[in-house]
Amino acid sequence: MTWEAPLIERTARLDALGTVPERQMLEGWLNWHRETLLTKCAGLSPAQLAGATVEPSGLTLLGLVRHMAEVERWWFRRGFAGEAVGAVFTGPADGDEGLVGVRAADAERDFGRFRDEIEACDAAAAGHGLDETFLSSGGRPLSLRWVYVLLIQEYARHNGHADFLRERTDGATGDG
Repeated sequence: MTWEAPLIERTARLDALGTVPERQMLEGWLNWHRETLLTKCAGLSPAQLAGATVEPSGLTLLGLVRHMAEVERWWFRRGFAGEAVGAVFTGPADGDEGLVGVRAADAERDFGRFRDEIEACDAAAAGHGLDETFLSSGGRPLSLRWVYVLLIQEYARHNGHADFLRERTDGATGDG
């Protein structure tokens, strides 16, 4: 049987986040958005994941998965944790890393890299306070809280793109 993007069992529940402590809320929202991106991909073949469906854009669902692995690595591991790690995916260093060079043949590997990166990013943030800071590449002090908020907005923006891409692929809409 040919690989397809796995079905996602949601672990993040938004209705449980209304009154929890801030760290739990930020982690919950981030996990909900991570799972939303994977839900938009669930059940699709590598060719469907790598297909650009909203012309004239070349944006793909697989490209979004790859890009978000890069964004997570950049902010949690390189920025906040100061890890000397290279790119997950090669490509232009212009903020669109991972979006280009998408190949259907690499879909299963790329999903594995995304999941591995999420695990590594969660580990990089674990045990650190939201007020802990680091210097951005531009020399600005930023907090771990800022990284969580940035990632939530980045996923929210790209999950909107994923909505359109999935609907154009097979008509599926919604969060579940």
